[in-house]
Amino acid sequence: MNPAEDIGPSSGGIGAASQAVARVAELRSMIEAVETGPSGKGSFAAALAETNVVGGSGATAALGEAAPVTSTPTVPTATTTAAVPTTSKPTGPGHGAVPYQSLIEESCAKYGVDPALLAGLIEQESHFDPTVGSPAGAQGLTELMPETAASLGVTDPHDPAQSIDAGARLLSEKLAEFGGNTELALAAYNAGSGAVQQYNGIPPYPETQEYVKKVLAYAANYANSFGGAA
Repeated sequence: MNPAEDIGPSSGGIGAASQAVARVAELRSMIEAVETGPSGKGSFAAALAETNVVGGSGATAALGEAAPVTSTPTVPTATTTAAVPTTSKPTGPGHGAVPYQSLIEESCAKYGVDPALLAGLIEQESHFDPTVGSPAGAQGLTELMPETAASLGVTDPHDPAQSIDAGARLLSEKLAEFGGNTELALAAYNAGSGAVQQYNGIPPYPETQEYVKKVLAYAANYANSFGGAA
């Protein structure tokens, strides 16, 4: 074998590298000519076409030209929030249907009493629980004492219809007795007419004074349920 022809892989690698370096230098010269030359625009592209650089030659790779980066558009993901069912339970004063509302309205129409006032009284007396009873012996929704209930014709104090009718009648009597004064009528319902007459007003009993305030507050809250005060 001719020693002059045995250049080996190492020599071939050096030769290729030298050509790449020369090509890079050539490209740099063309770039400088484009940047400084008078015509400028378009000359560099023509030069690249002539040297077969455009389209991905080894010289371009030697320059480290980066391939265009494409970004994948972010697709917004819809977030679905499950609707939480809401339920309303109108159980408190002024928040919808009143317990025993039809019975209250019927009895109050019969005796000329504001139904909201009677509802407030029942709220304070028993919280609309017909089975309750006080240590003193009062029973039913309107918390009537046995002798008072009997005088009003009540045979079963725990019967809501009987208790409501008797309570409306008793409240009507107290209102008539004290000239329609709601506070005095309520005080008499709680402490008795004799105590109101003795003190010529609401008796100075903390329980009675608190009773009147609470019943009136409950009645105000119930007013909307009965279409306003009578």
